[in-house]
Amino acid sequence: MNIEELRLYCLSKKAVTESFPFDEETLVFKVLDKMFLLTNINKELSMNVKCEEDLAIELRERYAAVLPGYHMNKRYWNTIMIDGSVSDDLLKEWIDKSYRLVVEKMPKKKQLELENL
Repeated sequence: MNIEELRLYCLSKKAVTESFPFDEETLVFKVLDKMFLLTNINKELSMNVKCEEDLAIELRERYAAVLPGYHMNKRYWNTIMIDGSVSDDLLKEWIDKSYRLVVEKMPKKKQLELENL
């Protein structure tokens, strides 16, 4: 997966926007204004995604490309190095999971808003 494939996959999800809220290097994807993925466009390709706490630890132990979330709450966020060692299908699965976790934490009103889009 390259940066453009990552970008297009994220933008294919319902109610997703992209922006550079922190600096001109950190591309952030949000669902209804809540972050679910961050990536740095000027460094080695990686992504930060939200994860369930137990699974986050398990993935770090299983995959060398999975690290504690850089500049994030390391209990719930992982940084995944996109270096070819993890399949695109698995990367997409982790992106989907991050998106779902963020949506599940939204107030019911926001979840209904998303469903009705």
